[in-house]
Amino acid sequence: MSQIMVYVAKNIKYSDLTLHNYGYEQCWPSHYYGPAIREYYLIHYILSGKGIFKTEEATYKLKKGQGFFICPGHVTYYEADVDDPWEYYWVGFYGHQAEAFVKEINLSVKAPIFTYENDNRLQQLFQQLISIETTDTPGEMRIHGLLYLILSELVCSDGRKQTPEKRVNKEVYVNKVTDFIEMNYAHQITVTQIADYVGLDRSYLGSLFKSSTNTSIQEYLINYRISKACSLLYNSDLSIGNISRSVGYEDPLLFSKIFKKYKGVSPKKFRNQLTT
Repeated sequence: MSQIMVYVAKNIKYSDLTLHNYGYEQCWPSHYYGPAIREYYLIHYILSGKGIFKTEEATYKLKKGQGFFICPGHVTYYEADVDDPWEYYWVGFYGHQAEAFVKEINLSVKAPIFTYENDNRLQQLFQQLISIETTDTPGEMRIHGLLYLILSELVCSDGRKQTPEKRVNKEVYVNKVTDFIEMNYAHQITVTQIADYVGLDRSYLGSLFKSSTNTSIQEYLINYRISKACSLLYNSDLSIGNISRSVGYEDPLLFSKIFKKYKGVSPKKFRNQLTT
């Protein structure tokens, strides 16, 4: 049996998505693990051979090109075939956004199996991962970057096509919209650009966003810009024109008109009221 196993020290810089461990193993015949639970997400990708993977609900016979997913807190068991034992890479991870990434891949406790048929790209990413020394900061950055690439490769290769509404929780798309606005409100962005970023039809995204927030994307954008303008009026000595451009309005007159519509007073009067 040949094995490479790397454990990664916890680092708060990678709290959104953090590597726990990763490695490679050429298993002995009938080599097994479990039944046991894990405290982190774990993905195995089979390079050759065969084996079985058992959850609390089902047993799966797996082979080269397939993989299995283990969710924290759930009992699983896996065992290499006696005649043709499997060889696999694995990666374990956790973090604030780990669950969202798993949903993007379309893996779950009830659907823990995937098949990767694109090319050898996934294998190459795993090979790069296990070849990197993790003792320094550049090494830590590279391995976490490769984790993102591995997960994105699995998203791209997902063959179980479903409608967007079923495939990913609505909250994920709403968060993508608000994140994009927070990062780009100072530019002249449009709802079409936001929809392109999220990857959904503009009308469908607008309907989804409004059903979740009770406001349109355009209204959310305007309110966010006005909120940022109020903060600048209060906390800076910038001119009205500079504030206008800082929150995404090239025309100060248009900015003043919109500001008055939403706040009831002009930007200048709003600032004066704050200082009196």
